[in-house]
Amino acid sequence: MAGMKIRLSAHFVLALVILIGGSGIVGGEYFLVRWYPAHRQRVADEALTPVPYGSTGLGISIEVAKGIYEKAEVLPGEVKLSKPGLFRGGPSLTIKSLPNPDGASEFTPQALAIWETDGSIHKIPRYDFEHTKVMDRDAVIIHALRGDSMVETLRVISPTRIIEAECTPGGEDNTLYMQACDESLRTLKVEGPESIPAPVAEAAKKGKSKRK
Repeated sequence: MAGMKIRLSAHFVLALVILIGGSGIVGGEYFLVRWYPAHRQRVADEALTPVPYGSTGLGISIEVAKGIYEKAEVLPGEVKLSKPGLFRGGPSLTIKSLPNPDGASEFTPQALAIWETDGSIHKIPRYDFEHTKVMDRDAVIIHALRGDSMVETLRVISPTRIIEAECTPGGEDNTLYMQACDESLRTLKVEGPESIPAPVAEAAKKGKSKRK
């Protein structure tokens, strides 16, 4: 009895192969169609979850995407928020504060013209310029390829300071983390006096000079 060999029919072996193969296909289909997309969405939602950060020294507050902000390195006049990457450098956001000696609430036309044409003049890959408002302050947003990573730069001006922020996905998913950069930068709030549009400020100056 112990020496008896169990012979499996060819039909049984074929059926077993089909059963195992079919189970593998069904499992693979579930992975590709249901589990993996849901997993990617959970990862994206987690990375884009806003986390508040503020610095009285820089005079700013911001809602930073969780995927960018794990640690903060504070230096004189700047702060670097970052998260280590799996293989290469991870995403990071560096914010610098500079004085605004002119007290202007808007960037000059000359400065805007230089930033707008930098891409074509210096042949910077994937350069894109946007003149906009961020939290009721005059601002510019620039996208550009630097090395093998995209960088999004934000410049915001207030009567007391100019804020420059640079955000990059590093070696992480470019699409996801550039979205994280953009959503974070557009929440940057500069503390201090209210910005006054140039025509209004000029009219106020003329009014004061007439009263003297």
